[in-house]
Amino acid sequence: MKRIQKICIAFLLVAASTQNTKAQVYKDPKAPVESRVSDLVSKMTLEEKVDFINGKDWMYTKPIARLGVPSFKMTDGPTGTNTHGKSTAYPASILNAATWDNALNYRLGAALGNDCRSRNVNFLLAPGVNIARAPMAGRNFEYLGEDPYLSSSLVVSYITGVQSKGVVATVKHFAANNEEYDRNNISSDIDERTLREIYLPAFKAAVQKANVGAVMNSYNLVNGVQASHNNYLNNVILKEQWGFKGILMSDWGGVHDGLAAFKGGTDLEMPGNAFMKPEVLLPAFKRGEITEAMINEKVTRILRVCFTYGFFDRPQLIESIPNDDPASAAVALDLARGGIVLLKNQGNILPLQLSKTKKIAIIGPNGDTYNTGGGSSRTTPFHSVSTLEGLKKLAKGVEVNYTMGIPSLNSLASKSVFYTNSDLNTVGLTAEYFNNRNLEGKPNGVRIEKIIDNEWVQTPGIEGIGQDNFSARYTGIIKPTKTTDYKFTVQGDDGYRLWVNGEKVMDLWKEQSPIITNKMIHLEAGKEYSIKLEYFESGGDASIRFAWYEPTDENYNDAIKMASESDVAIVCIGFNLQIEHEGSDRPFELLEMDETLIDKVTKANPNTIVVLNAGGNVHMTPWLSKVKGLVHAFYPGQEGGTAVAEILLGLVNPSGKLPVSFEKEWADNPTNKNYYDTDKDMRVPYKEELMLGYRYYDTKKVEPMFPFGFGLSYTTFTYSNLKVDLKQNDAKIAATVTFDVKNTGKVDGAEVAELYVSDPVCPVIRPAKELKGFSKVFLKSGETKKVTIDLDEAAFSYFKTAQKAFGFDPGDFGILVGSSSQDIKLQKTIKVN
Repeated sequence: MKRIQKICIAFLLVAASTQNTKAQVYKDPKAPVESRVSDLVSKMTLEEKVDFINGKDWMYTKPIARLGVPSFKMTDGPTGTNTHGKSTAYPASILNAATWDNALNYRLGAALGNDCRSRNVNFLLAPGVNIARAPMAGRNFEYLGEDPYLSSSLVVSYITGVQSKGVVATVKHFAANNEEYDRNNISSDIDERTLREIYLPAFKAAVQKANVGAVMNSYNLVNGVQASHNNYLNNVILKEQWGFKGILMSDWGGVHDGLAAFKGGTDLEMPGNAFMKPEVLLPAFKRGEITEAMINEKVTRILRVCFTYGFFDRPQLIESIPNDDPASAAVALDLARGGIVLLKNQGNILPLQLSKTKKIAIIGPNGDTYNTGGGSSRTTPFHSVSTLEGLKKLAKGVEVNYTMGIPSLNSLASKSVFYTNSDLNTVGLTAEYFNNRNLEGKPNGVRIEKIIDNEWVQTPGIEGIGQDNFSARYTGIIKPTKTTDYKFTVQGDDGYRLWVNGEKVMDLWKEQSPIITNKMIHLEAGKEYSIKLEYFESGGDASIRFAWYEPTDENYNDAIKMASESDVAIVCIGFNLQIEHEGSDRPFELLEMDETLIDKVTKANPNTIVVLNAGGNVHMTPWLSKVKGLVHAFYPGQEGGTAVAEILLGLVNPSGKLPVSFEKEWADNPTNKNYYDTDKDMRVPYKEELMLGYRYYDTKKVEPMFPFGFGLSYTTFTYSNLKVDLKQNDAKIAATVTFDVKNTGKVDGAEVAELYVSDPVCPVIRPAKELKGFSKVFLKSGETKKVTIDLDEAAFSYFKTAQKAFGFDPGDFGILVGSSSQDIKLQKTIKVN
């Protein structure tokens, strides 16, 4: 009897153990991912599932304590893991694209992956791959340029690097987020062929070639439908046609209708609980508008990614990786070295010859600072190197001096004298603050401000006024002591307008980066003039500055003196995080003070070189002919000063090539008449269609300032021996292209060889040529290397709208190899049957 009891007990224990194991499949690291996901979903209540598709605490997914599901952590990118404190600050993505170097961009991804692991981060909200239509787009610096092939190639390297470290990359912003102006309301209206050929390829490559874990929707509408609600974009193209199995998340605040987003393909609303929340979806479920299967599908996508990347099975934190990682800093330096572009080198002024140089003048506001773009990608480094510091360290035996060279608006504002009223007893302006954008109703607070020099990191400090969506009115009088012309200067992020004596003299009442406006007004001594300045803040950064002064106060004497006493003057100018950032577009023109500074310095010293910071092109026509050298440094990251100095001194041979065309004038750009919403209907038609960037300039024979793919070197290269091995079989084609590149100069260096394909006889319009391959090859002086580039069917195809698929037509195709889109060295015609 006892024996039977023992057997029964043993049987029951085994059964219980088996049942327990079965019940805990999702906890078994050896079980298949899909089995674990299915098991966990089956154990969740409907309420838990609906809650799970919302984020938490700004940068986290929702935990489910009952089932042991932790909260997974995110961080912004793509230039550093910046959300949770200081981090390695890599160069801006546009510079990384200018390297044309897949291996280096893989290293960037891997370094970012390590940075994430050292901070216990599971999801990196990067990379960004939106195409540059116009130079003013506020986030161009976060993206990879104008060409879909270049962007596609580099993004695969970046994502593969990130995800090799057990971190999920999040490609963004899906799709057609090509301007920041009124980004939440503007519809990007694009025909199907243009969408498929220009604006979607990088996303497709991220999904199908890099197997990216997450995709983030954009803020804008696409063809009239909000991106996060867009069924065709999200469900049809991304999930059905491309086979994406990962997470489609909203951008932060990018959902505007919870049910529409749910049905339109969004799997995870971030930061969460605004629209796709249980209070919206559970009633919709009860009404039969959505099913539990639809809810399960979204939960499954989130869990599939988390199980695939091992988030349930191992610690994400790797404590042995330091937050301030020297290995990451080394990657940041190599990127800057490889992506800075030399655009002008008149008379071979560069590299600087230290044996002939005694004094170098560094002049300009960007010469002694770490400079970067602003917004969610802004990264604060543990340490950084400015151009001044880099040159002082490397220019041995040479005196290196610095002056900012221009008066700051802060200093001019601090000297501006205002009075609240005509009794002149109270200095300052009366400031009224409103908790709306239109100065409506009673002000929430009133105070006297002696000067108007405001930049708010948080709020203006008025009860009831938040960080965004507020306005202010500043009123008072001025009383000049001298009869002369005075300069009025206002800088605002976002909109502002100014009245002097009842006359409106400035009106920039729109969302924008901190644009400066100047107005000369003749004033009489002893006369009182009324002042009214109005300002509104929409979102993101907030600042308003106002000064009035005699133009003689705006002197450049220090710059002129230092330039005249030096052998060479290096003017460091351009934009910064206050001007170029997420949330608004920036100007095409440099600040007036910057252009004046170049004029003053070049007159004092003809040996002037400009080091430019910007996320793309700026208006160079007024000043380019005056300078002998131009180095486009974009935003070169924390090690940028070292890289700039190395290039200026010839310690590194510049090898960056432009990933975007530089137009001479804004009027030359093919989008100039349809970039802004000029008729205020919130629609931006992409009338240029395929003819964007070099596709337009090369096809329409419009001369750019600098063509796509252009960049100078301190050595020379020749190309020869072009061969094309074409294979055709059952309507499939492939080609292997080989050619030789030789370094014919005296300096070791890298060359980017670019391969373009042309289809001169086609039943539809095609650009004159399109990039379909490239290779960055390092060559010692006198060395020759054979370059091999493989072309697949996609290199010859276009989107056939009637068939709703890519394909090619038989005929002659041109294979063109060169060092830029307009410097073709070799070409050959092949016949495709």
